[in-house]
Amino acid sequence: MAYHRYSKYKDCDIPWVKEIPQDWLVTEVRNVFSKNDIKNEKLEENNLLTLSYGSIKRKSINTAGGLLPASFDSYQILTKGMIVLRMLDLQNDKNSLRVGYVPERGIITSAYIGLDSKIECDTKYFYYLLHFMDLIKHFYNGGGGVRQSIGFTDFRREKIIIPSTSEQISIANFLDYKLEKTNRFITKKKQLIALLTEQKAAIINQAVTKGSDQNVPMKDSGIEWLGEIPEHWEVKPLKYFVTYNDEALPNSTDKSYKLNYIDISNVNKDGEIDEIIKYTFQDAPSRARRIVKKGDVILSTVRTYLKAIAKIENDEDVIVSTGFAVLRPRININSEFLNSAVRANYFIETVCANSFGVSYPAINASDLVTLKLAVPNSVQEQKEISHFIKTETSKIDKTISTIEKEITLVEEYKTALISEAVTGKIDVRSFKIPEKEESLAMVAEEASNYNKID
Repeated sequence: MAYHRYSKYKDCDIPWVKEIPQDWLVTEVRNVFSKNDIKNEKLEENNLLTLSYGSIKRKSINTAGGLLPASFDSYQILTKGMIVLRMLDLQNDKNSLRVGYVPERGIITSAYIGLDSKIECDTKYFYYLLHFMDLIKHFYNGGGGVRQSIGFTDFRREKIIIPSTSEQISIANFLDYKLEKTNRFITKKKQLIALLTEQKAAIINQAVTKGSDQNVPMKDSGIEWLGEIPEHWEVKPLKYFVTYNDEALPNSTDKSYKLNYIDISNVNKDGEIDEIIKYTFQDAPSRARRIVKKGDVILSTVRTYLKAIAKIENDEDVIVSTGFAVLRPRININSEFLNSAVRANYFIETVCANSFGVSYPAINASDLVTLKLAVPNSVQEQKEISHFIKTETSKIDKTISTIEKEITLVEEYKTALISEAVTGKIDVRSFKIPEKEESLAMVAEEASNYNKID
């Protein structure tokens, strides 16, 4: 869908916008908003609100074991339509969204900046404007202190742009409608990905516990959470099929030695290695010690609930965290099958059940390898099962990849709409909410055919 530009523009000296419509104004935050200083001194309000990734939500005031203070008399009282900004810890957290629109009366920590309008305006427009500035990471250019924070004293001098009140309302209505649709589209697509991921896990789990031939005789495995397995399969401790933690870097390694490093956070839930970090030995963390080779399987022995498991595909040696157990296949097991087998539900459940600790459950590698694994007694059959898994799951992976590209496209479209509407690159004054509900399928079509201006 093409949107028109305004007929006339003028230059603007704000870094994040070069020109604005002729009749729009430039001013500072302090001329539009004051800092909200209404405190909950009489404890009249108990609707606790929190700002989480750009969304203001309710939080139970009676939450046990959390970070909630015993008294809320120092909290600020918010009313619907206010704007809240969390301008703390800018240096250490560049991912969070820091601007929220208040949907209802409630209280929130006074560490956040609450903005109360001083003039007649549509605060929803200004929320979208500040949200845009947040998206482009503009706020990270300011702030002071060790953890880089911005207070209202500095923020009030931030330059912003002001359309007429009627235009503010039109822009806010346009974005409300468009973003509600794009958000619903993205939610539906993410739900579909979750279902496909479950289907993929079910295929893997079925194949590594029952095999690919459903007509073979079965027997009781004797393993909790597993049940029956093919009659000709073996049930033996993991150490029968692997050696573990065979090699490690010595502490005396040359300080300039270059290494490729994988930490637990670099392995995602799908068993993919998102990133390999390059270090010199002197700069690497002290836990960067375990040497892995192509074909090894790494399995996290700390924070076992993360289920960080991956097969090493690199031809060159890699170093992994000592928080991994490095499983090196013996000749009686196929590496690909091993990777799938230790990801099976029954094995992971056994690992978690045998872990110690509550907050950071862990298992010793020496205990891990005593846990039992069900494996076909033929390496050829293991290879056939692995091939079956790869064939079936690759179809699902392809579908998921297509959906993820759709989501990325719509996310970019969503960001473009916000950016161009709040800065006047597109004119939405004539926009009207359609009387007939448009299909969500149109969102992806709009995104792929989106023209910024006409």
